[in-house]
Amino acid sequence: MSLTKVPMPEQKADVRNKNFEEVAMGYTPEMAVEEASRCLNCKNKPCVEGCPVNVRIPEFIEKVAASEFEEAYKVITSTNGLPAVCGRVCPQESQCEGKCVRGIKGEPVGIGRLERFCADWHMKNGDAKTEKPASNGKKVAVVGAGPSGLTCAGDLAKKGYEVTVFEAFHTAGGVLVYGIPQFRLPKEIVRKEVQNLEDLGVEIKTNMIIGKTLSVDELFEMGYKAVFIGSGAGLPSFMGIEGEDLIGVFSANEYLTRTNLMKAYLDEYDTPIIKSRTVAVVGGGNVAMDAARCAKRLGAETVYIVYRRGLEEMPARKEEIHHAMEEGIIFRNLTNPVKINGDENGRVKSMECVEMELGEPDDSGRRRPVVKEGSEFELEVDTVIMSIGTSPNPLIRSTTEGLETNRRGCLVVNEETMQTTREGVYAGGDAVTGAATVILAMGAGKQAAAAIDEYLSK
Repeated sequence: MSLTKVPMPEQKADVRNKNFEEVAMGYTPEMAVEEASRCLNCKNKPCVEGCPVNVRIPEFIEKVAASEFEEAYKVITSTNGLPAVCGRVCPQESQCEGKCVRGIKGEPVGIGRLERFCADWHMKNGDAKTEKPASNGKKVAVVGAGPSGLTCAGDLAKKGYEVTVFEAFHTAGGVLVYGIPQFRLPKEIVRKEVQNLEDLGVEIKTNMIIGKTLSVDELFEMGYKAVFIGSGAGLPSFMGIEGEDLIGVFSANEYLTRTNLMKAYLDEYDTPIIKSRTVAVVGGGNVAMDAARCAKRLGAETVYIVYRRGLEEMPARKEEIHHAMEEGIIFRNLTNPVKINGDENGRVKSMECVEMELGEPDDSGRRRPVVKEGSEFELEVDTVIMSIGTSPNPLIRSTTEGLETNRRGCLVVNEETMQTTREGVYAGGDAVTGAATVILAMGAGKQAAAAIDEYLSK
């Protein structure tokens, strides 16, 4: 058995940084079988414990090793309704693959790559129609068509509930369509996954802003017996420094939404977005990497990642950091902005920064960055993208009585049932945790669906 994963074919860096086509090109059947053969099929299945939706990993990999790809897909989808998505964007290195025994001496099995392969193979070759379960006559409303809401809706639909998803945007998918770029997660993949849920009987109503178009109270009046809130965390944070109101300063949310959902990267779409020459993206997470890589593809000559801690402390996936570096993104670590300067027309012309050094660990366990004396310098840029976190939009909580929130504006829930402080109202995903991963949001949606089923079966 090889100690290393079967390499994933990719576009060359100097080619892909000029297009929005998918970077990773996926395994061939032969590659998938070879990689699956590395699995030890452990009896205690530590990889399953590392998966928030408990995919039966050794079982599906065993099917792949036997070239039974459709059967492998069925094993995955018995617990995971979005396998093509998870195979592409899950942080497997800190979850399922992080628990893999093969990782002790060598690289873990490429679980995410194999999951993606199975989902893609099914989309191209599977012909089995999804059967809509018989209705149990009970209606459930789901607020938000992101990963948490879609997972909750799918699990409830399989149990016979009549589920309606209310989505604020004109397209279902949430962060999968507005936040994650086409080159990491093609939108046609998301559309196919959503179609699978619609085939189960899930009704998706777009352009519906709960808290404005309809209230949670009105949903109950319409006959829904329970409500799940999966509205995400789309309210961007800013640093509060001078110059953030200048033309050319974006939140990463706005920049990515214009690029991805509004297709600013396609010439046939008239999407207003600044054509930048030199861009600074402030932040060190996956969203910052996405914004920087989009800016490069949109034609920027120079793109900086500006992050106040070191490279090792960056919260982004190592794979995303590696890809960004390959694509020519310049990393300015241990650097913090203190002011954004504008020209006579109110447009960004530079960003004043200071160098940082790492002190003692803070509450997160990471060493706290402190300013290095006399280290001020100026970075010439014409666009600044702030990617320093998001919080839940206050609209739903401000229009619904009985919903408690914490100091960050996140909904308070029972961690076992995901029920909020109001009976019959459940919540999950970023609306509860703040910005987190797709798979953790899916796990919360799955957990809530089970609790809603138990609640409505009494």
